[in-house]
Amino acid sequence: MVAVFQRNFPGVLTLACFLAASFAFVAIEPRLPTLFDLLFVVAALLNAGGWVWGLFYLPGPYDEITHAFTTFSVTLALSFLVYGSLLSSFRHHRMLYVLAIASFGIAIGVLWEITEWLLQVINSLNDTIIDLIMDSIGATIAALMSLWALQERMY
Repeated sequence: MVAVFQRNFPGVLTLACFLAASFAFVAIEPRLPTLFDLLFVVAALLNAGGWVWGLFYLPGPYDEITHAFTTFSVTLALSFLVYGSLLSSFRHHRMLYVLAIASFGIAIGVLWEITEWLLQVINSLNDTIIDLIMDSIGATIAALMSLWALQERMY
């Protein structure tokens, strides 16, 4: 509503796209735990707010926190979908499981940075490196949480 009152129509469109993506994700994939859906929606809202109101460009850790949280939530949800059928295979290979999930999440972060580069919204090489570090942290936390869930599920 704020974007409408500010006559920020590209922002309204951006918010609508993030909202539609969130609803589509929740509706299309009913196999995910509700927590994963919530995390995905919060990540979409953080990104929408960052794009619409320029929060990524303000001083402070908004960009870094959003990168880590988004990569965490997307990696957790997508790894559940992609690796769900392979959980029993990883039962005795925990380190391989963590490396696979973390690598998957880092790859998602790299694809996001390439998208930012294509859209020409990258501020500097320093910003890109920090974003990739935060993506790696988010992916690693998702991998460790996924390992914990694997252990709970298998034992």
